[in-house]
Amino acid sequence: MRILLVNKYFYRKGGAETYYFALAEGLKALGHEVAFFSMRHPSNEPSRWSKYFVSEKDYVGKVSAFKQVQEAATLIYSFEAKRKFEALLEEFKPDVIHMNNVHRQLTLSILDAPYLKKHHVPVVYTAHDYILVCPAYTMVNGHGEVCDACLDKHFMHAVKNVCVKGSRTKSALATMEAEFLKFHHAYSKIDLIIAPSQFMKSKLDEGGFAGKTIAMQNFLTDSQMAMGARVANTHKFEDAQAGARPYFLFFGRLSKEKGILTLVKAFLQAAGLGEGAGSETGVGAGHNEVLPDTWDLRIVGDGPEREAIEQLIASAGPQAVSRIHLLGYKNGEDLQREVGNARFSVLSSEWRENMPYSGLESLAAQTPIIGAGIGGIPELVEEGKTGFTFESGNITDLKDGLLKAAAVDEDIYGIMQRRCVEYVTLRCGQQAYAEQLVDRYAKLLNLGKNGN
Repeated sequence: MRILLVNKYFYRKGGAETYYFALAEGLKALGHEVAFFSMRHPSNEPSRWSKYFVSEKDYVGKVSAFKQVQEAATLIYSFEAKRKFEALLEEFKPDVIHMNNVHRQLTLSILDAPYLKKHHVPVVYTAHDYILVCPAYTMVNGHGEVCDACLDKHFMHAVKNVCVKGSRTKSALATMEAEFLKFHHAYSKIDLIIAPSQFMKSKLDEGGFAGKTIAMQNFLTDSQMAMGARVANTHKFEDAQAGARPYFLFFGRLSKEKGILTLVKAFLQAAGLGEGAGSETGVGAGHNEVLPDTWDLRIVGDGPEREAIEQLIASAGPQAVSRIHLLGYKNGEDLQREVGNARFSVLSSEWRENMPYSGLESLAAQTPIIGAGIGGIPELVEEGKTGFTFESGNITDLKDGLLKAAAVDEDIYGIMQRRCVEYVTLRCGQQAYAEQLVDRYAKLLNLGKNGN
């Protein structure tokens, strides 16, 4: 089978790109031929198909309002992308097209390529965010509130609430895009939408895509699984007895929607540090009122909230400074060692995360999760087995979750580690995912043949 994979970025920028390259790897391993369509960028990986890639466009950097208006038309509909996609189709002649993130840089203009109208090639789309139902991608409005307003398909809500990066201009452009795609019936040209979580599927169904969606949980590559096994630390309690400090780990972008400030405040309260410490009792079944002073919080990543985090830690005093560690950006095995040695990782998101790879990587490294009860995160956390959940954005509830986790004894923790391994082994295998996906491709091809 010849499969054309589409994504606007052709370098490892985030979760969508992790999926994009891993999917190609999995499909090739099954003997299928894969081609790519993306955007030009200095960081791109090499590809024989790069001659068809579209010109680089940046709609999220420092672009003037005038420039944004100038570029509005290409943001919504790119004739360059349509033309180059047509040329690629003529050369590669795919059996299936599988799209990922395409909005704005590539646009859905590619689905108007004459080749597709002539040959009726099935189109699959993996939804890595909520762009199909929310112009801001996140289902968080301009006031920072989780929001379902645009599920009614009246996308002017995004302008009223200034939902896109605090800019009325960017919100207006995003709304124009959503309204154009609606009236152009662009999504009717997609045959199957893959939602990486049951939660996302439910929201897409509410937004008008019922009957076209399936839930397929994200997977880990064989190399990611091997890395997880290699860094997994099954001696964390012995390490603690030898003087190593147990720690909670956050790794990801230091941004408001990731709930990083909520986590820092919860840790300070749990540790009895800073203003207001101890004002909440935090008493629960089987755990202490205050974290033992051996416990730390380690934060890996960078982002716009770093300065606010530093100020919050400094204001809490020298003990806080000694127990909360901002480690900056890490990747590869350096990052995974942090994950494997953590007692728990924390997913503190305050937006509807889909199916975060950070959670899957934690489980693969036998590190249970303390996860916010929002979006797809609860699908990763089997309460008391692969971790614990708390109410998203609730400092007190997260504090209690930290205390509960710290009180887990060695025997129970060992059982939790085994459940983490079972979870990723049964649900997150690369080959199983690729085989299931190819089966879906085949069904679409058969439907097309029968329909023609």
